Amino acid sequence: MSDQPSYEIQGRTVTLPCEVRDASSGTVMYMVPALEAQKLVPDAYEVLEPAPGQTQLSLLMVDYRDNDLGDYNEVGIIFFVKPRGGSDEQAGTYIYELPVNQSFTCEAGCRIWGFPKSVQEIDIDTTDESATCRLVMDGRHVFTLTLPRGGSDETPDTTSIGYTLLDGVPNRNDFTRGATGESTTPGGQGVTLELGDHPVAEVLRKLGLPKEPLLSNWSEHMTGLFGPSTPL
Repeated sequence: MSDQPSYEIQGRTVTLPCEVRDASSGTVMYMVPALEAQKLVPDAYEVLEPAPGQTQLSLLMVDYRDNDLGDYNEVGIIFFVKPRGGSDEQAGTYIYELPVNQSFTCEAGCRIWGFPKSVQEIDIDTTDESATCRLVMDGRHVFTLTLPRGGSDETPDTTSIGYTLLDGVPNRNDFTRGATGESTTPGGQGVTLELGDHPVAEVLRKLGLPKEPLLSNWSEHMTGLFGPSTPL
Protein backbone atom coordinates (compact mmCIF):
# COMPACT_ATOMS: atom_id res chain seq x y z
CA MET A 1 0.00 0.00 0.00
CA SER A 2 1.29 3.44 -0.89
CA ASP A 3 2.19 5.72 1.99
CA GLN A 4 1.53 8.78 -0.17
CA PRO A 5 -1.54 10.88 0.77
CA SER A 6 -4.61 10.20 -1.36
CA TYR A 7 -8.03 11.84 -1.74
CA GLU A 8 -11.37 10.68 -3.09
CA ILE A 9 -12.68 13.31 -5.52
CA GLN A 10 -15.90 12.74 -7.47
CA GLY A 11 -15.46 8.97 -7.29
CA ARG A 12 -11.80 9.03 -8.32
CA THR A 13 -8.66 8.60 -6.22
CA VAL A 14 -5.98 11.30 -6.43
CA THR A 15 -2.63 10.20 -4.99
CA LEU A 16 0.13 12.73 -4.37
CA PRO A 17 2.37 13.89 -5.82
CA CYS A 18 0.07 14.99 -8.63
CA GLU A 19 1.88 14.74 -11.95
CA VAL A 20 1.64 17.01 -14.97
CA ARG A 21 3.02 15.11 -17.95
CA ASP A 22 2.30 17.61 -20.73
CA ALA A 23 0.97 21.16 -20.83
CA SER A 24 1.60 24.50 -22.51
CA SER A 25 1.79 27.68 -20.47
CA GLY A 26 2.14 31.40 -21.00
CA THR A 27 2.97 34.07 -18.43
CA VAL A 28 3.04 37.85 -18.53
CA MET A 29 4.67 39.65 -15.59
CA TYR A 30 3.96 43.22 -14.47
CA MET A 31 5.20 45.57 -11.77
CA VAL A 32 2.29 46.88 -9.70
CA PRO A 33 1.87 48.97 -6.51
CA ALA A 34 2.73 46.85 -3.48
CA LEU A 35 0.17 48.59 -1.27
CA GLU A 36 -2.71 47.72 -3.60
CA ALA A 37 -1.43 44.17 -4.08
CA GLN A 38 -1.18 43.58 -0.34
CA LYS A 39 -4.91 44.27 -0.01
CA LEU A 40 -5.52 41.14 -2.14
CA VAL A 41 -3.22 38.86 -0.13
CA PRO A 42 -4.08 37.24 3.24
CA ASP A 43 -2.55 38.82 6.34
CA ALA A 44 -0.43 35.69 6.82
CA TYR A 45 1.67 36.73 3.82
CA GLU A 46 3.42 39.89 2.69
CA VAL A 47 4.17 40.79 -0.90
CA LEU A 48 7.78 41.05 -1.97
CA GLU A 49 9.10 44.42 -3.09
CA PRO A 50 11.88 44.01 -5.67
CA ALA A 51 11.69 47.81 -6.04
CA PRO A 52 10.50 50.26 -3.37
CA GLY A 53 6.71 50.27 -3.25
CA GLN A 54 6.46 47.84 -6.17
CA THR A 55 5.72 44.13 -6.40
CA GLN A 56 5.32 41.64 -9.22
CA LEU A 57 2.07 40.30 -10.64
CA SER A 58 1.84 37.45 -13.13
CA LEU A 59 -1.06 36.57 -15.40
CA LEU A 60 -0.88 32.88 -16.30
CA MET A 61 -2.60 30.73 -18.91
CA VAL A 62 -2.18 26.93 -19.00
CA ASP A 63 -3.48 24.30 -21.41
CA TYR A 64 -3.16 21.02 -19.50
CA ARG A 65 -3.21 18.09 -21.93
CA ASP A 66 -1.97 15.19 -19.78
CA ASN A 67 -2.39 15.67 -16.06
CA ASP A 68 -3.52 13.54 -13.11
CA LEU A 69 -6.35 16.06 -12.66
CA GLY A 70 -7.50 15.88 -16.29
CA ASP A 71 -7.37 17.78 -19.58
CA TYR A 72 -8.38 21.38 -18.89
CA ASN A 73 -7.55 25.07 -19.21
CA GLU A 74 -6.49 27.29 -16.32
CA VAL A 75 -5.84 30.97 -15.66
CA GLY A 76 -3.88 32.36 -12.71
CA ILE A 77 -3.55 35.81 -11.15
CA ILE A 78 -0.43 35.45 -9.04
CA PHE A 79 1.58 37.53 -6.55
CA PHE A 80 5.03 36.87 -5.12
CA VAL A 81 5.03 36.69 -1.33
CA LYS A 82 6.67 35.30 1.79
CA PRO A 83 5.19 34.41 5.18
CA ARG A 84 4.73 37.57 7.23
CA GLY A 85 7.97 38.25 9.08
CA GLY A 86 9.73 35.49 7.14
CA SER A 87 13.02 35.57 5.25
CA ASP A 88 13.53 36.08 1.52
CA GLU A 89 14.58 32.42 1.33
CA GLN A 90 10.91 31.61 1.97
CA ALA A 91 9.76 33.54 -1.09
CA GLY A 92 7.01 31.89 -3.09
CA THR A 93 3.75 32.56 -4.89
CA TYR A 94 0.22 33.29 -3.74
CA ILE A 95 -2.60 32.80 -6.23
CA TYR A 96 -5.39 35.38 -5.99
CA GLU A 97 -7.65 33.75 -8.59
CA LEU A 98 -7.27 30.36 -10.32
CA PRO A 99 -10.24 29.71 -12.61
CA VAL A 100 -10.40 26.41 -14.51
CA ASN A 101 -12.91 25.02 -17.00
CA GLN A 102 -13.50 21.55 -15.49
CA SER A 103 -15.24 20.62 -12.22
CA PHE A 104 -12.97 17.72 -11.20
CA THR A 105 -9.77 19.75 -11.08
CA CYS A 106 -11.70 22.56 -9.40
CA GLU A 107 -12.81 20.38 -6.49
CA ALA A 108 -9.43 18.64 -6.23
CA GLY A 109 -7.48 21.89 -6.20
CA CYS A 110 -9.69 23.45 -3.54
CA ARG A 111 -9.78 20.44 -1.23
CA ILE A 112 -6.17 19.23 -1.49
CA TRP A 113 -4.20 22.48 -1.65
CA GLY A 114 -6.60 25.32 -0.91
CA PHE A 115 -6.23 26.78 -4.41
CA PRO A 116 -8.87 29.45 -5.17
CA LYS A 117 -10.29 27.53 -8.13
CA SER A 118 -13.68 28.11 -9.71
CA VAL A 119 -15.26 26.73 -12.89
CA GLN A 120 -15.35 29.42 -15.57
CA GLU A 121 -15.15 29.89 -19.34
CA ILE A 122 -11.55 29.79 -20.59
CA ASP A 123 -10.63 29.68 -24.27
CA ILE A 124 -6.98 29.36 -25.32
CA ASP A 125 -6.19 29.69 -29.02
CA THR A 126 -2.77 29.51 -30.66
CA THR A 127 -1.17 30.46 -33.94
CA ASP A 128 2.41 29.79 -34.99
CA GLU A 129 3.43 33.13 -33.46
CA SER A 130 1.07 33.75 -30.53
CA ALA A 131 -1.26 32.38 -27.86
CA THR A 132 -4.49 34.12 -26.80
CA CYS A 133 -6.52 33.44 -23.67
CA ARG A 134 -10.05 34.78 -23.12
CA LEU A 135 -11.42 34.49 -19.58
CA VAL A 136 -15.12 34.90 -18.80
CA MET A 137 -16.26 34.60 -15.16
CA ASP A 138 -19.91 34.45 -14.16
CA GLY A 139 -20.85 35.32 -17.73
CA ARG A 140 -18.79 38.54 -17.79
CA HIS A 141 -15.56 39.22 -19.63
CA VAL A 142 -12.50 39.46 -17.36
CA PHE A 143 -9.67 39.75 -19.86
CA THR A 144 -8.27 38.67 -23.17
CA LEU A 145 -4.50 38.23 -23.12
CA THR A 146 -2.21 37.60 -26.10
CA LEU A 147 1.50 36.84 -25.86
CA PRO A 148 4.27 35.59 -28.15
CA ARG A 149 4.59 31.84 -28.68
CA GLY A 150 7.51 29.68 -29.77
CA GLY A 151 11.06 29.04 -28.69
CA SER A 152 13.73 26.42 -28.18
CA ASP A 153 14.99 27.07 -24.66
CA GLU A 154 14.78 24.48 -21.89
CA THR A 155 14.28 24.80 -18.14
CA PRO A 156 15.39 21.87 -15.97
CA ASP A 157 13.14 20.64 -13.18
CA THR A 158 13.10 23.37 -10.54
CA THR A 159 11.34 23.28 -7.17
CA SER A 160 9.38 26.32 -6.01
CA ILE A 161 7.08 27.22 -3.12
CA GLY A 162 3.38 28.00 -3.29
CA TYR A 163 1.33 29.45 -0.43
CA THR A 164 -2.42 29.10 0.12
CA LEU A 165 -5.12 29.21 2.75
CA LEU A 166 -6.55 25.72 3.28
CA ASP A 167 -9.69 25.83 5.45
CA GLY A 168 -8.48 29.24 6.61
CA VAL A 169 -5.05 27.94 7.68
CA PRO A 170 -1.86 29.21 5.96
CA ASN A 171 -0.29 26.32 4.06
CA ARG A 172 2.80 25.71 1.98
CA ASN A 173 3.17 23.34 -0.94
CA ASP A 174 6.31 22.59 -2.90
CA PHE A 175 6.00 22.00 -6.62
CA THR A 176 8.51 21.07 -9.32
CA ARG A 177 8.34 22.43 -12.85
CA GLY A 178 10.37 21.86 -16.00
CA ALA A 179 9.80 22.85 -19.62
CA THR A 180 11.05 22.66 -23.19
CA GLY A 181 10.25 24.81 -26.20
CA GLU A 182 10.52 27.96 -24.10
CA SER A 183 11.04 31.60 -24.93
CA THR A 184 11.18 34.75 -22.82
CA THR A 185 10.47 38.12 -24.42
CA PRO A 186 11.41 41.31 -22.53
CA GLY A 187 8.91 44.13 -22.30
CA GLY A 188 5.60 44.17 -24.10
CA GLN A 189 6.62 42.97 -27.55
CA GLY A 190 3.71 40.90 -28.90
CA VAL A 191 1.65 41.31 -25.70
CA THR A 192 -1.86 42.76 -25.64
CA LEU A 193 -4.24 42.85 -22.67
CA GLU A 194 -7.91 43.82 -22.95
CA LEU A 195 -9.84 44.11 -19.69
CA GLY A 196 -13.57 43.46 -19.47
CA ASP A 197 -16.32 44.50 -17.04
CA HIS A 198 -16.12 41.73 -14.43
CA PRO A 199 -15.15 42.81 -10.88
CA VAL A 200 -11.83 40.96 -11.25
CA ALA A 201 -11.08 43.17 -14.26
CA GLU A 202 -11.68 46.18 -12.01
CA VAL A 203 -9.19 44.73 -9.51
CA LEU A 204 -6.59 44.58 -12.28
CA ARG A 205 -7.37 48.17 -13.28
CA LYS A 206 -6.74 49.30 -9.69
CA LEU A 207 -3.32 47.66 -10.00
CA GLY A 208 -2.61 49.83 -13.05
CA LEU A 209 -3.30 47.34 -15.83
CA PRO A 210 -3.17 47.34 -18.76
CA LYS A 211 0.38 48.65 -18.87
CA GLU A 212 3.79 47.74 -20.27
CA PRO A 213 4.82 44.38 -18.81
CA LEU A 214 8.26 43.40 -17.58
CA LEU A 215 8.33 40.30 -19.77
CA SER A 216 6.39 37.42 -21.22
CA ASN A 217 7.24 33.73 -21.24
CA TRP A 218 5.95 30.79 -23.27
CA SER A 219 6.54 27.08 -22.58
CA GLU A 220 5.40 24.67 -25.28
CA HIS A 221 5.84 21.50 -23.19
CA MET A 222 5.66 21.84 -19.42
CA THR A 223 5.87 19.06 -16.84
CA GLY A 224 5.49 19.19 -13.08
CA LEU A 225 4.82 17.54 -9.73
CA PHE A 226 2.61 18.94 -6.96
CA GLY A 227 3.23 17.54 -3.48
CA PRO A 228 1.03 17.73 -0.39
CA SER A 229 0.01 20.93 1.32
CA THR A 230 1.43 21.41 4.84
CA PRO A 231 0.38 23.95 7.48
CA LEU A 232 2.92 26.68 8.30
